[in-house]
Amino acid sequence: MLGTEGTTEHIHAHLDVIVNGEPAIVRAGIGIEETAQQLSPLHTHDSTRALHVESPVKADFSPGQFFTEWQDSLSAEHTGGLKVSDGKVLQAYVNGKPYHCDPAGMILQAHDEIALVYGTPAQQANPPSSDAFPTGL
Repeated sequence: MLGTEGTTEHIHAHLDVIVNGEPAIVRAGIGIEETAQQLSPLHTHDSTRALHVESPVKADFSPGQFFTEWQDSLSAEHTGGLKVSDGKVLQAYVNGKPYHCDPAGMILQAHDEIALVYGTPAQQANPPSSDAFPTGL
């Protein structure tokens, strides 16, 4: 945890989590400890689903690390308590294209649109492919 945001590695990606065709909430303040006035280099400020990487050192960051900050877990077989079974699949997409490896280890890149889609194969159609990042992100 850091006392202030780092500036050496400073990128933003967008995360959509879609469960059974409906967007899940990615809440504000993930990775931020208000009372201790500390934050993780990987965090959210608001509920826009923008992932902020603001690190004092050059490093790779992943959705798996973000889910750890979220006090949840992610793998190719589950997201949180949602497990691949009974006709339900979990597919990760980067900029609208299928990502065929474990999404927990995906390296976040500037302005990537990451979509984690859990549901039936039919619910995998038309994953988000881009996000309009606000000026300055």
